[in-house]
Amino acid sequence: MTLDGLIANAALLWLGAAILLGAAELMVPGVFLVFLAIAAAITGLAVFALPVLPLSAQLVAFALWSVVSILIGKRWYHDYPVATADPLLNDRGARLIGELVTVVTPIIQGEGRVKVGDGEWIAIGADAAAGERLRVTAIRDGKLVVTSQIMLD
Repeated sequence: MTLDGLIANAALLWLGAAILLGAAELMVPGVFLVFLAIAAAITGLAVFALPVLPLSAQLVAFALWSVVSILIGKRWYHDYPVATADPLLNDRGARLIGELVTVVTPIIQGEGRVKVGDGEWIAIGADAAAGERLRVTAIRDGKLVVTSQIMLD
C-alpha cells in the first residue's frame, strides 16, 4: 500500500491503533495506554469528519488529545481514588513499620544494618550490638529507623 493509500485510510488506522492500545492496556494494565487509546480514537473520528486533514495535523491532534486525556485521567484518579484492601501493597518500607528486626552489623554512631526477612537494610538509631532485636518505627531516606524494645515499653 502506498503512502497515499495509508493517508486515505487514516481514520481506520487511527481507530485500529485505538483498539490495539486498548487491548494492550488489558494485557499489561498500567492505566496509561487507555488514555493514548482515547486520543487515537478521537483523532480517528476527527479524520473521519475532516478527511483532508494532513498527516502532520493528525499527529499534532493525537499529541494534544494524548495530553488532554492523560490530564483528565490524572484528575479523575485524584478525585476518585481506587479503593484497595491493601493500601501499602507497593510501599515495602511502610509495610515494615512495627516489625521486629535483628541487628546484623552493629549500629555504631547511629548507623548499621538489620536483617529483614531474607534481606538486609541500612538502619539508623541508637547504638546496638549485633544480634539485638529492634523495632522499626519509621522510614527516612530509604533507611529504617529502629528503636529498642525497652524504649517502646
